[in-house]
Amino acid sequence: MIQKLLIYLTFTCALIGNISAQNLAQRAKDFLNTLSPELSSKTTFTLEDPERYNIQFIPIERKGPTFHDFNEVQKTAALDLLRASLSEQGYIKSTAIMELEKVLYVVENNQWKWPDGNPVRDPLNYHILIFGKPSEDSFWGWRFEGHHLSLSFSSADNKIVSSTPSFWGSNPAIVDVEGFDKQEVLKLEQDLGFKLVNSLSQDQLKIARFSDTAPNEIITKNNRLAHNLEPKGISYKSLNDDQKAILIELLNVYLDNYEPGFAESFREKIKKGGIENLSFAWAGSLGPGKGHYYRIQGPVLLIEYDNTQNNANHIHSVVRDLTNDFGEDILKAHYHHDH
Repeated sequence: MIQKLLIYLTFTCALIGNISAQNLAQRAKDFLNTLSPELSSKTTFTLEDPERYNIQFIPIERKGPTFHDFNEVQKTAALDLLRASLSEQGYIKSTAIMELEKVLYVVENNQWKWPDGNPVRDPLNYHILIFGKPSEDSFWGWRFEGHHLSLSFSSADNKIVSSTPSFWGSNPAIVDVEGFDKQEVLKLEQDLGFKLVNSLSQDQLKIARFSDTAPNEIITKNNRLAHNLEPKGISYKSLNDDQKAILIELLNVYLDNYEPGFAESFREKIKKGGIENLSFAWAGSLGPGKGHYYRIQGPVLLIEYDNTQNNANHIHSVVRDLTNDFGEDILKAHYHHDH
């Protein structure tokens, strides 16, 4: 079963562009129409359900069905919905994170098990939940979540209006395990961070680097509200042209995971908040192999990256929209309009 899913993930990436252009609400309805009444009841929640805000990125028992519960038709429909909600880059990155569970299963010798005896490290153990009723002209949302992957989407008028919070993790960050291809799922997120911090002059580094020790986790964790953290680091205005270009390249690595229409609208929103108001902050080691952390923040945006666990070979990263996580700002406008 696992092998079939992974083959499907590998050989359907070429179709992403076509499916992304199709009707998002229809993709959700097509998925729901494949489910039995029992599975449907486990999948669907109201928009007001607190579960909508219960994001988790660690191995934990969750609500909602997993790929273990789906037949081949249901798996295909579930992945079609995921592909329609992300860019090609984002979809490939997501499925690569899922496949890393196979690496952990081997590295940890299958020592972690759920109470029912099933392995914790499992590429099929990813959950899908849908909030509200998918429709071309209403507000609804959905979540795709499992270990090291938590993606929350909100849609209005058949467009994605929020794709945050979005969490992406990688363990190992660099796969060097016998029997597996060497890969770095979040390579650009790490490499560009190091490139930027090591391009700074000594005077710039004194401003950007707020601690010699990296925090052991992203600071916002899985909080429902990600309030802007205490401003730290060096401002965009204090960078030279080459450094500004690296910062924008790094920012785009994160934004380009999203469905192209949403990525562009989020990018424009950040520009309206003022690119010059962005800042870059660093903590910890200036080279790989030791704990390091960075964040990019501005009036509407917060990106955190942390790599401290497992000898700094275990990445956590998150993107938050400080004004519209879970589409709440737009949802309020819809409620106001409807009533």
